[in-house]
Amino acid sequence: MSTILSRLWNTNKKIISQKIRIGLVRESMKVKGGNAMDKIVATRNIMFTKYLFVSNVSISILLSATGDVLEQYYQNHINTDPSKVSSGEPPSWNRTRTLHMSLSGASVGILCHHGYRLLDALYPGRAIKTVAKKVLFDQLCISPVIICAFFLTLGALEGASRGQILTEITDKGKRLYLAEWVVWPPAQVVNFYFLSTRYRVLYDNTISLGYDVYTSYVKHDHS
Repeated sequence: MSTILSRLWNTNKKIISQKIRIGLVRESMKVKGGNAMDKIVATRNIMFTKYLFVSNVSISILLSATGDVLEQYYQNHINTDPSKVSSGEPPSWNRTRTLHMSLSGASVGILCHHGYRLLDALYPGRAIKTVAKKVLFDQLCISPVIICAFFLTLGALEGASRGQILTEITDKGKRLYLAEWVVWPPAQVVNFYFLSTRYRVLYDNTISLGYDVYTSYVKHDHS
């Protein structure tokens, strides 16, 4: 399963990279000779209009990886992993773990991208009642799906059995879901009331950097 996912990822990465390069060349030709503000606007249009899906997934990948790097740094240099201390093994960065976390960020980014578009289609507008419906729908329907996708992706990459994946979803997924009720309802009120759809995932991932550190901790907590 992990081999199939890796091949699909590499194939899609090549196609996406090629499309991005072509798009960037075209956009750079449009603003050639323009001032700095023109280039900023053009870059924003590339990221959050033409290639919004790619931008959202890329941001999720980057911040998921960053969250894991920060968590590993904390484990290795601030709160040293007891298992490494007892074995005499020097602290080290687990690159494979970070890669897997970043790929799980891809699945989360895809679901967030389409989930926010669905919410805006179901509940258009920014009235208080509408925002409240979006927050509840997000917490009750979208968040559980994203948490399950997170553990399914990592389980597949790590070669875990169905039973192991199900155990992680029921045990560790519950911890993440309870934490989400503390972090996300107030954050999503701001998201749904003030921001347009194309900036939702960027805002979401910016707020969630600290939550990504906690997610990495919960996923790799063997206590």
